[in-house]
Amino acid sequence: MTGETPAATPVVLGERSVSAQGQDLRLFLIAGEHSGDNLGGKLMEALNKERRGRIRYLGVGGRGMAAQGLVSQFPLEDVAVMGLGAILSRLPLLLRRIAGTARSAIAAEPNAVVIIDSPEFTHPIARRIRRRRPDIPIVDYVSPSVWAWRPGRARRMRPYIDHVLGLWPFEPEVHARLGGPPCTFVGHPLIERHPWLAALDPAPLVERLGLPPGRPVLVVLPGSRTSEVSRLMQPFGQALEKLAGHGLDFEVVIPVVPSVRALIEQRLATWPVRPHLVEGEDDKFRAFKLATAALAASGTVTLELALAGTPMAVAYKVDPFIAPIALRLITAPSVVLPNLVLGENVFPEYIQEACTPASLADALAPLLADTAERARQTAALARIPAALQVKGLTPSEAAAAIVLDYAENGRRSPRP
Repeated sequence: MTGETPAATPVVLGERSVSAQGQDLRLFLIAGEHSGDNLGGKLMEALNKERRGRIRYLGVGGRGMAAQGLVSQFPLEDVAVMGLGAILSRLPLLLRRIAGTARSAIAAEPNAVVIIDSPEFTHPIARRIRRRRPDIPIVDYVSPSVWAWRPGRARRMRPYIDHVLGLWPFEPEVHARLGGPPCTFVGHPLIERHPWLAALDPAPLVERLGLPPGRPVLVVLPGSRTSEVSRLMQPFGQALEKLAGHGLDFEVVIPVVPSVRALIEQRLATWPVRPHLVEGEDDKFRAFKLATAALAASGTVTLELALAGTPMAVAYKVDPFIAPIALRLITAPSVVLPNLVLGENVFPEYIQEACTPASLADALAPLLADTAERARQTAALARIPAALQVKGLTPSEAAAAIVLDYAENGRRSPRP
C-alpha cells in the first residue's frame, strides 16, 4: 500500500435524467447494529434531500433510520448482538431474521437493496436476494475489512454485491487487486463531525478540571471494552510511572464510558498519578483538542484523535492464547487507522509483546515536548481530514449518489 490515494469512481448529484427523477423509488435498507443505523440514517437524510420525499423505505434499522422514514421489519435489538456467546445464544432467532428479511426484501420489489455493515447478518441476506431476484441491485455500504484479514472474502462478494461504498481511500484499489466488487470511496462518516470538532472550545473543560496553564496534558484511552481495559491499564500506568521518573511533569485525562468506568477506577489504585476522568462525547473531544499527546488502544478512537490533531502512540493486546492465530490472519501493514489512511506508519504501534511500559514511555516522551518527532506527527495529522472525504460532498451525499444511480438505472449500467 502506498501513500497515494487510488482514483475513485466520480460521484455526482443532480445529473440524472428527468424521467428517472420523476419516479417514486422503493429502497430496502438493512442495518445490523446501531452504528449501521447511524450511517443509514445519514444516508437516508441525503437521499430525502435529493429526492424530496419521493422514496419509500423498508428494511431493518433503528431510531436513526426510523426518523428518516424507514418502516423496520423488527426491532434492531433482535440482531444487534456482539460476542460469540451472545450470537450463539440468539442463533435460532438470528437465522429466522436473516431468512425473513430476505423474503421481505424480495416481496417488496425494491429498486435497490442497501446492506449496511454487519456482514455476518447482512451478507447472508444479500446472497438469498441475489439467488431469487438477480435483477435487484445490491449495494454494500461499508466494506468488510478484507484489507486487514481474510482477503478471500472480496472475491466471494462479487457474485452478490454490485457495488461497495468504501469508507477508506485505499479500499477501491484493494477490491480491484483482490477481485472484489467495484468499489467507490465515499468518505468516512466521522469527517461529517469535523466542522463541529474544529469549533469545539476546550476552555470549559480546562476550567472545570482546574488544569494548570502551560502544563502538558496526556490523554489516555485504554479502550471501551472490559477485555481491553483489563489488559492495557497496567502497562499504561507503568509507562506513565517511567515518564514521571524521567522528570516529565504532565496532567493525565482519561475519557471513560460508563460500562468500564468502575474497572478503570479499580485499576487506577496502582497508578503513580491521579488522572482526571471525564465522560460524554463533548468532554472527550475537548480533551482530545487540549491534549499535548495521547496514549490509545487501537481502534476508531485513533481516527478521532487524528481529526482532533492529537499526536499519539498506539497499543493493543489480545488474549495470549489467540494472539498467534490473530497475528497470522492480519494482512494490513498497520493496525492504526490513521496510518492506513496515510499509507505510511507515522504513528507508532505496540502490539502484544511489544506493548511494554518502556517502549510506550519512549514513544510518548518526544510527543510531550517540542521535538522533531512531534512536528512529524503534526504535519501528518494535517493531511488526514482531506484524505477522508470526497471533495465537495459529504460521505452521505456521495453514498446517496451511487445508491440513486443503481435504483434508477438498475444493474445494467456499465460501471467501473
